[in-house]
Amino acid sequence: MKYTIDARVRYSEIDHRGTLTLPGIINYFQDCSTFQSEDIGYGVMRLKERKKAWVLSYWQIIVDRYPKMGERICVGTFATSFKRIIGERNFFLDDEAGNHLARAASVWVYMDVERGRPTRPGDDEMNAYGREEPLDMPYEDRKIALPTECRPCEPFAVKRCHIDTNEHVNNCQYVQMAMEEIPTESIIRQVRVEYKKSAVLGDIVHPFIAEEDERTVVELRDGEGNVYAVVEFQMASE
Repeated sequence: MKYTIDARVRYSEIDHRGTLTLPGIINYFQDCSTFQSEDIGYGVMRLKERKKAWVLSYWQIIVDRYPKMGERICVGTFATSFKRIIGERNFFLDDEAGNHLARAASVWVYMDVERGRPTRPGDDEMNAYGREEPLDMPYEDRKIALPTECRPCEPFAVKRCHIDTNEHVNNCQYVQMAMEEIPTESIIRQVRVEYKKSAVLGDIVHPFIAEEDERTVVELRDGEGNVYAVVEFQMASE
């Protein structure tokens, strides 16, 4: 079942170029799927009562064009498959003419929050979302190859502004953290994120960066070297 919301790019969502930021796109995608869950009766509070949660495991987002301030957009999402504890979901951001400006593939794990382990969602929940054919887009492997060498960047603490309703760092915040380590003029055409461990309030994040021919990889680690998230950026060729 496809679910869409109409929106208009706000001034508060743009960067110095006057276009929607990559985190802005991610937030629209997150909001769209959250609204769908709320509208079909499986929203944040209901899952919290059941001590369950969908936890994002992987993103692949391709941006063909960043919409401008004031531009009217349509944001959509739909589930494509459920396999035991795993749910797969596509997202799209379209202009007024229906052209895709951004597309995304994502993988989610259904968690028993109380026990701290994955579990299978009920048939009622899976049926409520339905299933659609996947978007036509170049899908990459879900495992991001780690660089052989990387250099450390300045560590920083997780603050309250990074935390969501699960008391963990929000999915988008990892991307924003990683973006702080790359040149400000870089135009990102694709981002992939592999989430490995949840960071919480007060954790110290240690970023490491590697710049290769066709990609830049930022690993966000804890003080013992365990990885919170791996973020891979591919930049525009111009």
